[in-house]
This record gives sequence, structure tokens and C-alpha cells, in this order.
Amino acid sequence: MNRKNLRSILATAAGVIAGFFIFVIPFLFMLVNSLKDRKSANKLSISLPETIHLENFAEVIREQNYMLLRAYKNSFILAFFSIILLILFSSMAGYVLQRRSDRRMSAASALILAGLMVPPAIMPTIWVLQTLGIYKTMFGMILIEVALHTPFTVMLYRGFMASIPVELEDASYIDGCSGWKTFWTVVFPLLKPVSATVTILNAVSVFNDFMNPLYFLPGSKNVTLQLTLYSFIGQFSSSYHLLFADVILIVLPMLILFFILNDRIVDGMTAGAVKG
Repeated sequence: MNRKNLRSILATAAGVIAGFFIFVIPFLFMLVNSLKDRKSANKLSISLPETIHLENFAEVIREQNYMLLRAYKNSFILAFFSIILLILFSSMAGYVLQRRSDRRMSAASALILAGLMVPPAIMPTIWVLQTLGIYKTMFGMILIEVALHTPFTVMLYRGFMASIPVELEDASYIDGCSGWKTFWTVVFPLLKPVSATVTILNAVSVFNDFMNPLYFLPGSKNVTLQLTLYSFIGQFSSSYHLLFADVILIVLPMLILFFILNDRIVDGMTAGAVKG
């Protein structure tokens, strides 16, 4: 074994160990305490529960007139439609930016890159939403999420598009397909790996978004999953078993989604670096 391979193995092992301590242990800590009674959970130890209390999850779900179920519905609606719009519009934008090179495309790329660096302005955005009559609405919140995640998503699609041979599109044009039909029938089906990456990254970001729903989607009927945690922190400040149960219920959907799409995530992130 040469020195280069040894360094690679050591770096991989260090990454696995770091990930275990940063992600796995905190999750296990919350999981075991969510299954304890109140007295045992308040000790904040990682020891296994003597008796498993699954009723903690049922109690959290029933709290505040089933607020957690409303939050699930709102968060799923917000994430689903935001991701659909991001995939549709960002894939088209990334395709055009990758295949065309002129001053207008350079200006568009610079504008998109600026979106990665310029922070959103809260009060002007609220004023715009109020003027359009979509403040405190799910439609307005979806537009906010799409606008915030478009720059990064377009860059992902643009990078991945470089790995798709132009000859496939040329053959489609020879067969008589228009540019629009070529994109949807030839190019778009090849974007499944990066679309899976876009789905998991943006779904996690939207699900974990706390500040934007707090500002742009206030109201008990509009509560999202992260806002339930904000509410329960005060309510369950001395009941860690219920607080941890709420955290587990919030994390669970994204954890399942990650395991489903795990095989495609790395492909979507790295394919654009293979060809430039």
C-alpha cells in the first residue's frame, strides 16, 4: 500500500468518525430520550430507556389541537410545489446558460450568482407581497422559497448539463424536433441524478426553514414544522421527552427521503465536474 492510498483511507476514516460524532450520536441521544418518561429524559443521558414510551409521540401529535399534523400538511405542500417549480424552471435556465454563450447569458449568469451572495430583504419583500395580495398565503411563501433557492439550483443544473453530449440534441434536431421538444424528450430525462440531488437538498432546506415562514407566513393555521419546535420549546421546556419526540417527528421525513435518493445524490453533485 503506497502513501497516497494510506492517506485516502485515513481521510475517509476520519470523515466517517467525525460524521458519527456530529450527526449519529446527537440523533441517537434525541431518539433514546424521546422514548423515556419525563423524569428519566430530564437527566439528559444517552442510556437506553428502561421502558419504551411510544405514547410520547402520540401526546406531541395531539398537542394544541393537532398542530403538528397541520404543520406536516403545510410543510409538505410548501416543499412539494417549491421543488416542482425549481426543477422545471431551473432545469430550463441551466440548459440555456450552458448551451448558449453570449453577452446576455453572461449577464444572466452574473445576476444568478449575485442571488447567491445578496441576502433577502425582509421588509421590502413583505411590502411586495402585501401589494400583490399574497402575504400570509401559501402561494406567496412558495414563491419566496423558489426565489431563494433558484440561484443554487440553476448552478447545479448548469454544471450537470455539461456532462450531456451535444450530439444527442443534434440528432434530435435532424429528426425534426424543435428546441422545446428536444429539451423535454431528450435532455430532461437525462437529468434524473441532478434532479434527485435538487430534490433532497431543497427539501431539507425548505423543511428546515424557520425564519422565512416566521416572517412571510405567520398565523397558527399556516404553521410549519420548524415553527412547531419554536412553540414547543416554551411549552415543553421541562419535558424533554416530548421536546425530543417532536424533533424526531420533524427529522423523520427528510431522513427517509435521504435514504430513498441517496444513490443519486452524489452523482448529481459530481457529474458536472467530470466535463467542463
